[in-house]
Amino acid sequence: MVDWTDRHFRFFVRQLAPRSLLYTEMHTTGAVLRGKPEQILDFDPREKPLALQIAGDDPDAVARAVRKADAWPYDEYNLNCGCPSDRVQDAHFGACLMAEPALVADLVKAMKDATSKPVTVKHRIGIRGHGVVRERYEEMVEFVGACAAAGADRFIVHARIAVLEGLDPKQNREIPPLRYEDVHRLKREFPHLTIEINGGFRTLDSLLPQFDAVDGVMVGRAAYEDPYFLTAAERAVFGDPLTTVTRRSVLNALVPYFDEWEARGLPPHKIYHHMTDLFAGFSGARRWRQLLSPPYRTFARASDVLRAGMDLFPDATLDSTDLRPAPLPRELASTTL
Repeated sequence: MVDWTDRHFRFFVRQLAPRSLLYTEMHTTGAVLRGKPEQILDFDPREKPLALQIAGDDPDAVARAVRKADAWPYDEYNLNCGCPSDRVQDAHFGACLMAEPALVADLVKAMKDATSKPVTVKHRIGIRGHGVVRERYEEMVEFVGACAAAGADRFIVHARIAVLEGLDPKQNREIPPLRYEDVHRLKREFPHLTIEINGGFRTLDSLLPQFDAVDGVMVGRAAYEDPYFLTAAERAVFGDPLTTVTRRSVLNALVPYFDEWEARGLPPHKIYHHMTDLFAGFSGARRWRQLLSPPYRTFARASDVLRAGMDLFPDATLDSTDLRPAPLPRELASTTL
């Protein structure tokens, strides 16, 4: 999720989900090896547990990238074999690598040899395009088997094929049909492998049954569409009531974070543009989004935007532990505009 899951978004959602594994944006080996560490590799330890997601096609380069990143306390390294964008394909990494299981196995082995931390693979159930058709279940098994033999510790499977021509990344998340059954079958037939599923989980009703079939669930854009969904998911999955995690507690925790980054010269909208849907579904959500959207208001201190935002909502909203507001009683709903 390039330009989405940066360090500020991760710090924000960590206030909502204290236990979930978070992932960095996808970083190429070139960016890791030649980019500024403070922009590519640095992170706040409070973001942990955290996986660094790497994209590349050269075993030597991915090994050197992992060795460099090992100076930071990442919890694991994730190899991206799922991104379908044209730009990524042109650079020969992402989903197109699923056409070359032996090469991906070499990448995994190089990463494993470079670190003692887990190495995981994010991939699709298959690919189609540019003369390549590898979308049968058996071809996914071949890919996973090669990576497992090379030492991959876990597989995160997006349950759609990637169409490598004719669809943009957004369409690739929506048009190819979801085939959850292929991922479930993979776990049934290879129970010794750790298999997680990704793709289309926007409600607890769709997410929770997955734990009967696989080892975990990756949530992507649902965390942006309604960040408090992560809190609700952690409650349901881990059994922790998280009674102190409210929208007020999240904003209060971010006040010193805003002040710290203001002192470092960061424009505050770089942080709060991630937060526009914190109050999704509640009355006042539109005014909150407007407050955090261009044209940006100027405050004496960057964190004052959070205080102004809290003034938009009653205590019942700020202190609610509900994912969405409770529906009005029928007799009130029928008379309320």
